[in-house]
Amino acid sequence: MLPPQPAHSVAAPRTALVTGAGKRLGREIALTLARAGWNVAVHHRHSAADAEQTVADCCALTGRSDSASPFFADLSDETSVRGLLPAVIAHYGQIDAVVNSASTFENDSAESFGFQAMETHLRTNTGAAVLLAQALHTHLTAGDRQGAVVNLLDQKLWNMNPDFFSYTLSKAALEAANTMLALALAPRVRVVGVAPGLTLTSHLLSDQQFAELHKQSPLGRSSTPEDVAATVLFALTNQSMTGTTLLVDGGQHLMRFERDFSLMPGSAPTP
Repeated sequence: MLPPQPAHSVAAPRTALVTGAGKRLGREIALTLARAGWNVAVHHRHSAADAEQTVADCCALTGRSDSASPFFADLSDETSVRGLLPAVIAHYGQIDAVVNSASTFENDSAESFGFQAMETHLRTNTGAAVLLAQALHTHLTAGDRQGAVVNLLDQKLWNMNPDFFSYTLSKAALEAANTMLALALAPRVRVVGVAPGLTLTSHLLSDQQFAELHKQSPLGRSSTPEDVAATVLFALTNQSMTGTTLLVDGGQHLMRFERDFSLMPGSAPTP
């Protein structure tokens, strides 16, 4: 008679917090992680109804009713940011990754620049991402586990123009933080940047203008939401990557653009 075989334990699903996951690129990232079997903490600020829809869609993809849940936080407020990861941990018991997708994107220039615009962008786009990486490191260290942070950047950091001045400063600071955090939080936390090109349209572009601009790259197309989300998943699961950025833009960073896409001739005037 054969001896009893040991039971094979089934690994618990990994959990990721995706900021700004109620709509646009954050939503696509959340759905892609759900398809891969992850639990997803769907962060939102103003988009509560959209976040609930993302939660429902993620749960439908995983077939698990609690595989996604909404979490509110104001990323411009330090106290609110510091409470976000503990809320996710209290719900799921643990967390393995943070994807910083939420972003403030308001236009200013060197002429209109002021401290208020700079602080608005730095708080949400840079400071919140650093605080969440810090909190993830503390959590993983206590549990003797490893995880990852993915920060959404922008191809324009490799193809500078003077538009959206404070936004660009905040993303440049976050790109520098990628390197610093990768060094400071290793080996517990890997930190990877993902830099999309023109991916989604906005109120500043007509559908025709967006389609034409999207083609302006060496590959004849820029990034799609699916491209970017797939790259985020790759960065989260590749255990050898840290302190680097993956540009997902069809090669747009190799071209010279004098203006931001949304302010090129023929686009809508700035509000």
